[in-house]
Amino acid sequence: MQNPILPIRQIADQLQIPDEYLVYYGQQMAKLRLRLLANEKRAAQGKLILVTAITPTKHGEGKTVVSIGLSQALNQLGKKAIVTLREPSLGPVFGVKGGAAGGGKAQVHPAERINLHFTGDFHAVTSAHNLLAATIDSHIHHSNELRFDVDNIFWPRTMDMNDRALRHLVVGLGGKSSGVPRETGFVITAASEIMAVLGLATSRADLRHRLNEIVLGYSLDGNLIRVRDLQATGAMMVLLNEAIMPNLVQTSENTPAFVHTGPFANIAHGTSSVVSQKMALALAEYVVNESGFGADLGAEKYFDIIMPASGIKPSVAVLIATVKALKAHGATADAPMESDGAALRRGLCNLERHLDNLRKFKVPVVVAINRFPSDTTEELAIVQNFCRENQVESAVVEVFEKGGAGALELAEKVTTLAQSNQPDEAKALYAASLSLEEKVSVIAKEIYGAGAVYMDSEARKKLQRFTALGFGHLPVCMAKTPSSFTDKPNIPGAPTGWTLTVTDANLSAGAGFVVVVAGAMMLMPGLPKVPQAAKMDVDEDGNIVGVQ
Repeated sequence: MQNPILPIRQIADQLQIPDEYLVYYGQQMAKLRLRLLANEKRAAQGKLILVTAITPTKHGEGKTVVSIGLSQALNQLGKKAIVTLREPSLGPVFGVKGGAAGGGKAQVHPAERINLHFTGDFHAVTSAHNLLAATIDSHIHHSNELRFDVDNIFWPRTMDMNDRALRHLVVGLGGKSSGVPRETGFVITAASEIMAVLGLATSRADLRHRLNEIVLGYSLDGNLIRVRDLQATGAMMVLLNEAIMPNLVQTSENTPAFVHTGPFANIAHGTSSVVSQKMALALAEYVVNESGFGADLGAEKYFDIIMPASGIKPSVAVLIATVKALKAHGATADAPMESDGAALRRGLCNLERHLDNLRKFKVPVVVAINRFPSDTTEELAIVQNFCRENQVESAVVEVFEKGGAGALELAEKVTTLAQSNQPDEAKALYAASLSLEEKVSVIAKEIYGAGAVYMDSEARKKLQRFTALGFGHLPVCMAKTPSSFTDKPNIPGAPTGWTLTVTDANLSAGAGFVVVVAGAMMLMPGLPKVPQAAKMDVDEDGNIVGVQ
């Protein structure tokens, strides 16, 4: 039996947060005023636990479930813990993945509200982004004083839904009164630079600065045009005024949870907001922070983008693996994953690669083996023995069925490592002084296992131009399939010697990174043939059904 959901005021009491810092959204949700961070007398004493995973498969690795369960286990051990998570996007909720609020006895509540409209942050980001897009086209229509080159405008439109038909389109059709015709497109809201800016901002002043610095495109003279030139920052700040405040909710065991911002890790930086992490570190002993997709994406971006920008250094990393996923990485036509232990043993190469990669960031690692009911004792022993041979701690977790009690061993091993480790030892993979092309090469070869990098001529020209304009020092945010170490989604395991193909590059000056697109990666996903939306409905009493 799960704990009853408590009034959010009682969750705030656990953290000794006075009422003056809360903005209530009903009885079960609240936003935290930024003054709490600014006025917090205690220095940030907490230790950050970064949760990541092996390369994901269709079976699901359970990063959110394990993150929530681990925070619950830490509290059961008498520690004060907070879990920091990203907000779900409506695109995956109604698309392939379904909800992102955890499951079983390791969820954040109220789960349905969190999975759907929550406190309106995604809507605020979408509105601010599209206000800017509308302002650009209006400016061009009304004389174009900034001399926008309509063939070199970077800023797309956005919506929080998977819609492949909107990836590439033409606006301004219908005559002179309907604007100037030009090519543009949509990205999903999680890929919006506004989402990245919101997630990286540390204050309203920092948010304003980052919004000002967003580059919209080139003028006919070849100069950069920024948001500040369009005088759109103030209106965007109005729309984002409450969205910058972290959201406080609770887990199945009433552990405090900060759920804030929602950048994807395959096309953005993939973690909860910096302000929510900083706030949590000032309020708790341990902060369990989830990063998106596999460690080649979410964890790499944390160490190379988030850590240098925020100064937050993880004390320990938790690498999640499942027997099913490892079997999928080792399966062949002659030995399908259900056959015997051979596929599982072959698939361990994927776990090994991720372990080797995390060690490059100088952070201690614990492997969390997320147990499914179908896993046998023999299969679990194979993974545990592999970890033992590779001199890494491991623990079997069963948080879906048991809640925090199913992660007590993991919590004990994590706290032991966190207490003995000096987080100052954590380091980025590459130096800021490397060129953008060199940074791509380092990530491709050191993290993905590539033997070489091929860049399309247009992508190379963009990177060279960004460098000439003074952005060569920025980190690189790779947009790559999460389903493989390679840039092709159907290659499992841990291949080496292959060639990474760079197809595009985009400047995110406000966020503070350069997005480099690999392979056929899209910034606007599409719905599957049978989406999760087909399972959803509302009954006669107004109860939502089918949101998983």
